[in-house]
Amino acid sequence: MAKKRRRREKPVSTGSIAFRIGLSSGFSLLLIFIVLDVVLFCISILPSLIDETGNIQPVFNNYNDFYIFIREWNIDILLRVEGIIVLLWVIFETLKVRARLRPLEDFGDAALKLEAAIDKLSPDEEDQKLETGYAELAGLETAVNKLMTRMRDSYRQQARFVSDASHELRTPIAVIKGYADLLDRWGKTDEKILEESIEAIKSESDSMQHLVEQLLFLARGDSGRTTLNVTDFDVTEVMKEVCEESAMIDQAHTYLFEGEEPVPASGDVSLIKQATRILIENASKYTPEGGEIKLRSLNVNGHPAFSVQDSGIGISESDIPHIFDRFYRSDDSRSKQTGGSGLGLAIAKWIVERHGGHFEIISRKDIGTRITVVLF
Repeated sequence: MAKKRRRREKPVSTGSIAFRIGLSSGFSLLLIFIVLDVVLFCISILPSLIDETGNIQPVFNNYNDFYIFIREWNIDILLRVEGIIVLLWVIFETLKVRARLRPLEDFGDAALKLEAAIDKLSPDEEDQKLETGYAELAGLETAVNKLMTRMRDSYRQQARFVSDASHELRTPIAVIKGYADLLDRWGKTDEKILEESIEAIKSESDSMQHLVEQLLFLARGDSGRTTLNVTDFDVTEVMKEVCEESAMIDQAHTYLFEGEEPVPASGDVSLIKQATRILIENASKYTPEGGEIKLRSLNVNGHPAFSVQDSGIGISESDIPHIFDRFYRSDDSRSKQTGGSGLGLAIAKWIVERHGGHFEIISRKDIGTRITVVLF
């Protein structure tokens, strides 16, 4: 359906507004002149109104007497002068107000031109920029173009996120459906197929549940619904605890800990542990069995920090800037072997950034990777 364009109406001309203000001012001046004329008229006829005995007598016996009075006091000239003054005053006030309102009218015209130019923009066209051709709007053009760039980036990220999420969910759903069909055909009588299907369905269901939980975590974080329970804690104690837990869960690797004592910090301990576990899980995936994974607590330029270092395959220099992107994988074939949704490091990044921190990464191919988290 074609987008219905909103009809733009030209603002009320400041010329008419200025004329109304000038006319109102002239009317006020006219009232002042009328009052003064009445006062002067009363003063001028007062001596003729009262005779020597104090009695009131008619001032004008006929029209000729009134005409003679006007000619004698030049009242007709006075009225013409007053009229000219009022007319000039109206013109003067109109021009003065018009000059003061001119910037407002120019701003209105510029706003209409800017609106017309913005209406032609489309978030889908990459190379399209706002260009009005007016030097006065150069600052606004720059701001709008920067905003459009951010909107396009956000649009692309959102589209990619939805596409990747759909792809990740499609795989376990297809596997579950396939095994469900297998059960329906032969699983009722073949115990081997029954056990294999149940295990596969359970495994894929767990993977899908984990993926959905990660997506919900990021969605809540993006919408601002995740709150931090900030407390003071010792980074060294937290790293020791996570290291011991990892050693118990993963016996295929050797876990070592080095730390300064104490390393005081402030933040949400549960989220810091979650980020650390994500880094450890990622390190274990790319470290051969028997390899070492080292955790360390330290101070970096006076800020609390911790690091996770593996002895794995390393990360190529071109992939380092993207490893925290959602659903990013440096090698699809390698990802199939190690598993994972590509959301873990994105979650870790969200947690660290909400604590005002950043990552420092050092990696060498076939030697290992060290990721340091610096908190603030």
